[in-house]
Amino acid sequence: MSLFKKTEDRKRHKTVIIGLDGVPFTFLKKLIEKNKLPNISSIIKKGRFNKMSVCLPEISSVSWSSFMTGAQSGEHGIFGFVDLIPGSYKMYFPNFSNLKLNTIFDDLGEMSKRSIVINLPSTYPSRNISGVLISGFVAPNLKKAVYPSNLFKELQKIKYSIDIDTKRSRSNTGFLFRSLDTTLKSRMAIGEFLWNREQWDLFLIVVTGTDRINHFLWNSGSDPSKKLHKDFIQYYQKVDKFVGTFFTKFMELPGSNIGKNHFMILSDHGFTGIESEIYINKWLEENGFLSYINNHPSSWEDINPSSKAFAMDPSRIYINKKDRFKNGSIGKKDVEKIKSEIASGLGELTYKNGSPVLRQVFDREQLYHGPYKKFGPDLVLLSEYGFDLKGKIGSPYLFGRSNLQGMHTNDDAFIFSNRGNGVRTIFDVKNLILDEYHKT
Repeated sequence: MSLFKKTEDRKRHKTVIIGLDGVPFTFLKKLIEKNKLPNISSIIKKGRFNKMSVCLPEISSVSWSSFMTGAQSGEHGIFGFVDLIPGSYKMYFPNFSNLKLNTIFDDLGEMSKRSIVINLPSTYPSRNISGVLISGFVAPNLKKAVYPSNLFKELQKIKYSIDIDTKRSRSNTGFLFRSLDTTLKSRMAIGEFLWNREQWDLFLIVVTGTDRINHFLWNSGSDPSKKLHKDFIQYYQKVDKFVGTFFTKFMELPGSNIGKNHFMILSDHGFTGIESEIYINKWLEENGFLSYINNHPSSWEDINPSSKAFAMDPSRIYINKKDRFKNGSIGKKDVEKIKSEIASGLGELTYKNGSPVLRQVFDREQLYHGPYKKFGPDLVLLSEYGFDLKGKIGSPYLFGRSNLQGMHTNDDAFIFSNRGNGVRTIFDVKNLILDEYHKT
């Protein structure tokens, strides 16, 4: 028995979007050229496949928010996975309720269109939309990640998984691969279930396992001599089959074979290997911009009021301004001078082999516009490939490594569209999608 009543309208324009979290254009292109991904290779011949730049910081919570709103952080209000409660040093985790703009599926709802949205990051907790919404990470409670609520039982029945256990997966590759497989299978199961039972105009489904395997095993993926290289590529081939399955379904829709409908694949950022992690707060501390009220700081509330600046993950620097923070010490007349000193000093930072660490330092005024710009960081750092910027508090070292192998990049995401449109930034995708509905 169907969960939803479905009616087929052959005049409907339909869009199918598959998101592959963290898949870089250059790596994907290399796998295609090596004939490792037969489905994606065949699909991209039917439209335009190109590199795409994304937001800064280049993290999923910001990037997917920009994708679904067509805007940057100063307009949609999401600046990172964590942020500060205004006026304080207390952290909170922004979620879907903090997003300030309409999404693609909200706009389509206003046009009496229905959407199926599965596993889109930064959509937790789920809420009422015209259609179905299953939140992506970070989503700690599956029951709160589902709209409409009567879909929850179906998710339980198929043992649906929002994400893998990332903590356990870091140190247990066997568990990682098993979890990646079961999560992808559950994603496919719910995708096929809803495709067949729901009336929809937009079908959007995101795979996040690609981001996870890139973080944990990037070296294995990029180096054929590594022990786990074959396993890494086999997972990408399972994702290729996943994409191929939905493309086959897409081509069976009325009008798809004559180009009436829209099929897209895209990522939210690129990836590269890590040479070293860099702990920005340690640099600020060493250069007299930051100090703590105790020897073992554990939160931003341990910042000494006399501090001039501090950093938050992954690359955001905040000036400790009097008019912004409860214990701020920096007046308006000194802000520009401090920003300039930090930008200049970090610009000269090099790694042990003399490699420059940063590509560019962006001022908030350069990067953001809109009503929420004032809540953003004062400076945002863009690193050279291989240098993973961290906002860790109290690190004893400036350079170091964790067990992560891969890091995000902002200029090597990808997009494919069978409409032949050459979108170059993630901020333009929403309009590309909606324009097709305005034409019909």
